[in-house]
Amino acid sequence: MSDKERPRKIPVFVVVPPRVLLLDIAGPVEVLRRANLEQSAVRFDITYIGSSPDVRSSVGLSVSGIVPLPATLPEGAMVIVCGAVDEPLGTGRPQDRMGDGPLEETIVKWLRGSIQPGVELATICSGALLAARAGLLEGRECTTHHSMLSDLARLAPTARVLENRLFVEDGECMTSAGATAGIDLMLAIVARKVGHATALAAARTLVIYLRRAGADPQMSPWLQGRSHLHRAIHKAQDAIGADPARAWTVDALADVAATSPRHLSRLFNEHVGMSVTDYVNRIRLALAKELVNGSQLGMEQVADRAGFSSARQFRRAWNRLHDQPPARTRNSG
Repeated sequence: MSDKERPRKIPVFVVVPPRVLLLDIAGPVEVLRRANLEQSAVRFDITYIGSSPDVRSSVGLSVSGIVPLPATLPEGAMVIVCGAVDEPLGTGRPQDRMGDGPLEETIVKWLRGSIQPGVELATICSGALLAARAGLLEGRECTTHHSMLSDLARLAPTARVLENRLFVEDGECMTSAGATAGIDLMLAIVARKVGHATALAAARTLVIYLRRAGADPQMSPWLQGRSHLHRAIHKAQDAIGADPARAWTVDALADVAATSPRHLSRLFNEHVGMSVTDYVNRIRLALAKELVNGSQLGMEQVADRAGFSSARQFRRAWNRLHDQPPARTRNSG
């Protein structure tokens, strides 16, 4: 196999603290596992690390096979810090948290010395508190579970702690809220590193809400209009979801779906409940909303990356679905 054919490997180190919330591991890592299965260009290599070779998880199951915290990290690595609970199921021992203090402090010291430029940090739920104790969130935008926002603000006094966010990306530092928000964050990471098509395929296989942004309570636009069983429409929708910014025309999508443009238009109106153009704009707006809420890009850049011809066209499409302009939406967080 030539160098060009070999997959690009991304080393991922999953930090497993005492009393780990099992979903904080299983959810995000399952997304990466699916990403490995869906394509061969990029491979996420997972290593579970911690200050103890085995821990009791939130649901009472023991987690073993944890290797010691490495002395160094390779450039380009990603570190995922999982969250923990006060008391694992069935222990009846609230003092467990105090007894695990030295193990947590070992992780904090390791994070402080190991997370350097070139290494990405992703925290899940209360994992943000460990990162904050290590001083890694100072001066950054970040979030965590809503019940711990005040703790995060206390531990990272110069950070801008954002409420009502599922996840926040600030450069190489990414933080997420509750356990399932870690899945949303990991889908966003997969979309950025591997592509929207792989993130879409992973979400569909796991039967989950694809790439939520902020605290949006509505059904994900990425999955809206996909409750039908028509194969030709799914082909067109997969193509749009894989590359929303492409200059899609009905003719181009009809070629993808192996049907005529007129027939595809009729199918979309009948099975999706909107025109092809309206569907494309919905997906572009979904991507734009992620960029507005999860980055500091200017509106011209957001419009360009989402496939709009100009910021004016983007705002016009945005205003049809939202009461507030995009900039105000970002600032309200």
